[in-house]
Amino acid sequence: MAPGSGCHAAGVIDGDRVRFTGVRDFDYRSRNDFTVRYEEREVQLSHLKAIDFYVSYFMEGPVGHTFLSFMFDNVPPLTISIETRPEIGEGFAPIASMFKQFELIYVVGTERDLVGVRTNHRNEPTYLYRLNSSAGDARRLLLVYLERINQLADHPEFYHLLTNSCTINIVRYANAAGRGGRLDIRHLLNGLIDSYLYQSGRINTDVSFDELRQRSLINLAAQAADGAPDFSERIRASLPPR
Repeated sequence: MAPGSGCHAAGVIDGDRVRFTGVRDFDYRSRNDFTVRYEEREVQLSHLKAIDFYVSYFMEGPVGHTFLSFMFDNVPPLTISIETRPEIGEGFAPIASMFKQFELIYVVGTERDLVGVRTNHRNEPTYLYRLNSSAGDARRLLLVYLERINQLADHPEFYHLLTNSCTINIVRYANAAGRGGRLDIRHLLNGLIDSYLYQSGRINTDVSFDELRQRSLINLAAQAADGAPDFSERIRASLPPR
């Protein structure tokens, strides 16, 4: 089984509380050798304070993978990654993704899993940026995500590189949650999305973009923290404040 396949995530809102099932927290020994584990997580919207933004690269260039962590002040982050579900033995192919070849899935999981598998086992350069979003923005966005996660459980869709992909959907859901701004070519060439976030003031601009990007590369910190209970804190140690 490939990471990402298997259990569909789902969520139920009960007032201030959101209960997620199918939260992925695999233990990896290598990229293809891991112990499968899904768990339930309960979070409180009133304790959701911020959003962090990840960009990882299969190879450095204009196309990457983007995903979010929702940051709470009383529990570890909850990470949501919009991905494809390839069949056994096949990998993601950008051109094929425009011809209904891959099912769209939303993987809800821990950072130790969803970040660690990329930094520590796939050796993908991975950058972490703290968004300047408000707590209200974060809560609205999580609710938009939750609605889509539950919709897909009943009505599967296909991934499409240009219209139904990780970054395009993040932008679409941010718009639904109140974001202002136009479509930018870097939403499609998402390996360049961090320069868009910087130029639009959505991440820290107190330092130069080059310095921010250098400090935001978390691979070494993630490898040093592999499997540690404070993984999330350690990968943020070198980041400038939000």
